[in-house]
Amino acid sequence: MLRNILSVGGLTLVSRVLGFLRDILTAALLGAGPVADAFFVALRLPNHFRALFAEGAFSAAFVPLFSAALVQDGREGAKRFAEEVQAVLLLVLGVLSIALIVVMPQFMLVFAPGFADEPEKFDLAVLFTRITFPYLLFMSLESLLAGVLNSVGRFAAAAAAPILLNVCLIVAMVAAAPFMPTVGHALSIGVFVAGLAQYLYLVWDARKAGMVLRLVWPRLTAGVKRFLTVLGPAALGSGLTQINLFVDTLIASLLPTGAVSYLYYADRLNQLPLGVIGIAIGTVLLPEMARRIKSGDEAGAVESQNRAVEFTLLLTLPCAAAFLVSALPILSVLFQHGRFGHTDAVQSALTLQAYALGLPAFVVIRSLVSGFYARHDTATPVRVAVVAMLANVALKVVLMGPLAQVGLAVATSVAAWINAGLLAWLLHRRGLFCADARLARALPRMAVATAALGLALWIGQERLAPWLGAVDLPLRVAGLALLVGLGGVVYGVAVVVLGLLRRSDLGLFRRRRKA
Repeated sequence: MLRNILSVGGLTLVSRVLGFLRDILTAALLGAGPVADAFFVALRLPNHFRALFAEGAFSAAFVPLFSAALVQDGREGAKRFAEEVQAVLLLVLGVLSIALIVVMPQFMLVFAPGFADEPEKFDLAVLFTRITFPYLLFMSLESLLAGVLNSVGRFAAAAAAPILLNVCLIVAMVAAAPFMPTVGHALSIGVFVAGLAQYLYLVWDARKAGMVLRLVWPRLTAGVKRFLTVLGPAALGSGLTQINLFVDTLIASLLPTGAVSYLYYADRLNQLPLGVIGIAIGTVLLPEMARRIKSGDEAGAVESQNRAVEFTLLLTLPCAAAFLVSALPILSVLFQHGRFGHTDAVQSALTLQAYALGLPAFVVIRSLVSGFYARHDTATPVRVAVVAMLANVALKVVLMGPLAQVGLAVATSVAAWINAGLLAWLLHRRGLFCADARLARALPRMAVATAALGLALWIGQERLAPWLGAVDLPLRVAGLALLVGLGGVVYGVAVVVLGLLRRSDLGLFRRRRKA
């Protein structure tokens, strides 16, 4: 399981690095003005629906059922089930996409009402969103194929597919933007092309695996009914998560110009550990636990979840510490170019620090919900999400006035801790999860290692201030590289000294290299 996590995480890391290159170009060419706000809203809207219909809810319902079908009915039976689900997915999302593209101006009044006061920005947001919205359909089909491939032990293609998105957007800015009215137009078309490219790439890998899905007529078979029964609560839970993000966008649109962009740039950095660590672990852990539970190995399932939580925190806590201590140097070096000025970097850094407060909770949630989803319980996470959502919305309303977009990020982080705490408590109460001796020993040691890292970064950035604040970009990049290297060495030494890295873990890496 850990080898698969490293494989998925490694490919995701490549995608995120390319994503940073993309964001550096975006910041330099768009800055944080009206065109940038319009494009980020256009990118966020299909992503809201993608998380609702595809990645979150869909994976939670589909992967455990498909894994069970593999055990019970073999590959052909499981493949028929996937084809039946694909037919229903195409019907629902096809109708939804057409309807929303038609009524997009009216829908934008709800999604980003603050844009209505700026007609040019509003019109751009409508146009860009109409171009990007088919991305939802492509990505939903990709999520289906990713669930199939992950369940049969093929993780690489699904993890590598997002690389195509960043490549397409970089090419759009470099090659297509000069021929477009704005860079936002080029980026929107790039999103559309990327969705199609990612889907076709997974079709190619599914063909290699002998799991190409045929097009069949939508039918409410027993398997589809079972899927829809499980999907309902999962979709509601994902819907609540998207409501939180929707409220972020709605409130941010009411704040001064730039708030949407500050949230975007901060979230892009925050998404690095969440994507590389959290999504990788969730992707691998869910089918792993589903197979063990279906085979009657409850102890093995709990063991897998313990190791996932331990591995998650070991890699996430240093990221949270780095964002809290060194947010401004990171943001200024990565994004402070062209139209993205010092004020933009400061505001984005404050937002990133607020997000970092909840980063460990965000990542651990991915491991905790697998304990419910693997047992086909998609309802309990929904009830927990309702509580977290209510707290989130209430805090946003209270904090948006005094803290602007930083208050929105603080509310999001507090809600994440409420969500993670309730999930862990319910799993423990039901006897489905308990921190084993290894995890209980590791937690205080991780805290010590993280504190050592934070102190090293604080001292290091003080000493490197002339480099990090230099006008010359290469010097600033060198200063950030030295700071990152210092933090990595200090945390690595602390991990080894405190016994958080074992010989068996080192053996894992050796076996992977030999393989």
